[in-house]
Amino acid sequence: MNILKPLLIIIISLFMQEISNAQDWANLKRFRDENIKLGPPLPGEKRIVFMGNSITEGWSNHYPDFFAGKPYINRGISGQTTPQMLIRFRPDVISLRPAVVVILAGTNDIAGNTGPSTLEMILDNIISMVEIAQANNIKVILCSVLPAFDYPWKPGLDPAEKIPVLNKMIADYATRNNILYLDYFSTMADEKKGLKEEYTYDGVHPNRNGYIVMSSLAEKAIEKTLKKD
Repeated sequence: MNILKPLLIIIISLFMQEISNAQDWANLKRFRDENIKLGPPLPGEKRIVFMGNSITEGWSNHYPDFFAGKPYINRGISGQTTPQMLIRFRPDVISLRPAVVVILAGTNDIAGNTGPSTLEMILDNIISMVEIAQANNIKVILCSVLPAFDYPWKPGLDPAEKIPVLNKMIADYATRNNILYLDYFSTMADEKKGLKEEYTYDGVHPNRNGYIVMSSLAEKAIEKTLKKD
């Protein structure tokens, strides 16, 4: 009985944690305190928010120099799909009052992280984020999804064929709506439409070298976007 009681407490605790996680499906709590502490932009500050998944989140870990001393805010959460990002777009982007939001999303939708999703559904969610940003006078940079030959955690979904199609959809939408399209894919893809070996540690996520390439491209895109009327 003495052994069963603490075991039961552990099981109940884990169960309650799972309920809590399910209730915060979009992980709205993740940056809540940080967002409050951040406060509004300083006078003249051109704040840039990076919205995304683990590829965005990992940027701060593998190449923190990109963010150092700049008004760049990383709001990437590992594993997230576009519907989750859409739900947290207001607290993690709009409320921070940035000049620009950089949206990099879609690969986890293709992987089915939160259930089946068509490419059209992914684009719809991205468009919704764009329209919310624009309604709040925030400029948008739409990024290509990074190349991936396969997903180690869910093999056999053929992302090497789906990602280029999604990227064309995103690029076409960006062109039609005068939005800057940031093309990481063309620079980082190998001959199999996967991520070049020198830019990754697992075939999906960039390493330091990959983030250095992305940082250079992102800086140019941000500079160009800030200059737009």
